[in-house]
Amino acid sequence: MNKILSRIFIGFACAGMGNALVSQEITIYNPQTLYDEPGGIFDTGILRTMFIDFEDANYHNTLVDAFFENPALRIPATVSIDDITVDSVAVRYKGNSTFCLPNDNGSPKLPYNLDFNFWSDESDLMGYKKIKLANAWLDPTFAKEYMAALIYRRYLPTPEVNLLALNTQGNYTGLYVNTESINKQFLKKHFSEQDGALFKCDPSGVFCIQTGAEYIPPTMQWLGTDSTDYYDSYVLKSEHGWAELQDLINTVNNDPENISDKLNVDRVLWALAVNQVVSNLDTYNGYYVHNYYLYLTENGLWQMIPWDLDNSFIGAILGWDYYSPEVLYEYDIYDGADASEEKPLTHLLLNDPLYLKQYEAHIRTIIQESLDPTVIAAEVNAIQSLAFDAVSADDNKLFTMNHYTQNVEEAIWYGWGFAGILSTVEARREYLLSHYAIDQTSPEISSVNILGDFSDATGYYHQITTQVMGATDVTLMATTNPHNSHFTPYPMTDDGTGIYSANLPYSPAEPVEWKFYIRAETENTLSLSPARAEYEFYHYTTPVDGVVENLADLITLKLLPNPTSSQFVVHGITDINSIEVHDMSGRLIYLQNSGLPISVEDWTPGVYLIEVSTNNGHRVSERLVVCD
Repeated sequence: MNKILSRIFIGFACAGMGNALVSQEITIYNPQTLYDEPGGIFDTGILRTMFIDFEDANYHNTLVDAFFENPALRIPATVSIDDITVDSVAVRYKGNSTFCLPNDNGSPKLPYNLDFNFWSDESDLMGYKKIKLANAWLDPTFAKEYMAALIYRRYLPTPEVNLLALNTQGNYTGLYVNTESINKQFLKKHFSEQDGALFKCDPSGVFCIQTGAEYIPPTMQWLGTDSTDYYDSYVLKSEHGWAELQDLINTVNNDPENISDKLNVDRVLWALAVNQVVSNLDTYNGYYVHNYYLYLTENGLWQMIPWDLDNSFIGAILGWDYYSPEVLYEYDIYDGADASEEKPLTHLLLNDPLYLKQYEAHIRTIIQESLDPTVIAAEVNAIQSLAFDAVSADDNKLFTMNHYTQNVEEAIWYGWGFAGILSTVEARREYLLSHYAIDQTSPEISSVNILGDFSDATGYYHQITTQVMGATDVTLMATTNPHNSHFTPYPMTDDGTGIYSANLPYSPAEPVEWKFYIRAETENTLSLSPARAEYEFYHYTTPVDGVVENLADLITLKLLPNPTSSQFVVHGITDINSIEVHDMSGRLIYLQNSGLPISVEDWTPGVYLIEVSTNNGHRVSERLVVCD
């Protein structure tokens, strides 16, 4: 797991008392470091030019014929970018409607699949073995998939996206959306493994091929024990996996109580929540059920991975609803919850009270962090400015340059409705913020802290504390699983002041990495800290002490709150024998033989030394600041 971390420091200070007293550092795992570094092929600040040169001058007709008659066929080409040249690259056309529509229109601007190690295991392009070039045929802005990918990646593993100018056989073909392939390399990057079952969840058939076959979307409906019944809805991308996929679908439909043993539920809830917030209705909980992957990791849990985000912000889904867009701006966030909608996964998850609250909490987080129209406008303007000349020179694009900028602000009609980015964001944001389930006061979590080590007759522990307001239940969700999954609930107890605590066990001789987050609930709402949990989480490694000779060295005393003007309590020690309070001259001014809160309302403002003795004879001390 990548160890580049963001850091949080938590402290308290009295006004006029000088520097804050800073508590122990805690760290948050940052999955954003898994993405491409600056200067890489997916650097969003660089618009590169790629050249594809085929050995076959009749490449276009060959690839078009193969698309319809022999989809497995690749033909060789040389690909160049910057000063890098890769030969024997396996190339084919890809896509569905974005292939059929321009092909039927006689346009050479078709989407590409480039496989750099199809014929050579050692080949890659700037570290990547395969990339996909989408033509943005139905996106006048060239920015919808790009902007959506920036949002999705904050909450779950997502393919990277930027823009790229393409020349084919020496001719400028146009501006393309450069998209990371979901393959073994992607899996290794995000899951540190690559050999599990992988499925692309897309029904068979092509937009422009009328076969008469029944259209069966990948809704995760149970179709029986015959794996061939699933072939028209799911595409196997690994060497195995049909039995495992059927096991998942059977659990969703026939054994829902055990879904958490088969599915990374939180990962799916994040995917469903982002779909709804960015108005991507071209996926599982939208109009058309497709455009997602499922991957089975070594921990036995299936992961949902988003794919093909070009219809985010409604996009070309708008169609005839151009004249009444409210039906899409106000699309039901509980799509699929009703069994009659025949989406058994959302029916299962959104009818579970805890999962429902978690899903709604994720929606609140995404709105707060990622649906600011001003921020989105700045991001879109930046990528459009970078690409302006390349788009202007693209004679093969469907739309005009007026559409390029206009469709950022508003929907356009071009024989079909295409939703605007900002008009969708503003309308969707207004609807969500006024939604009865989203417009609820949720608990406030602050001051998450690790108070160090202590022991009692049952063993060694670290105490985790947090300050929570407005909750009826607070839970520490923690795990040592190397796959960052299977978080176990540890109920946290309130000391009466809103400070909640729970203890995590450890062995001084066997260090482990604890990963945790805080879940605070009311009957109807839920909050998380970090807000992006479980994709992000706090973590620390327990100390390596071997045989502990001095237990006092492992005890960390914490006084809360500190500074204080009313009272304080001792945290981090459970077997308290006595608490002594000394002023800075060393004079004993207070003695207590319990861990009950201590009032300071009659004390003179200043600094005091608090010394705690345990029943085992150990003594630890800490300074306390008393305010007016």
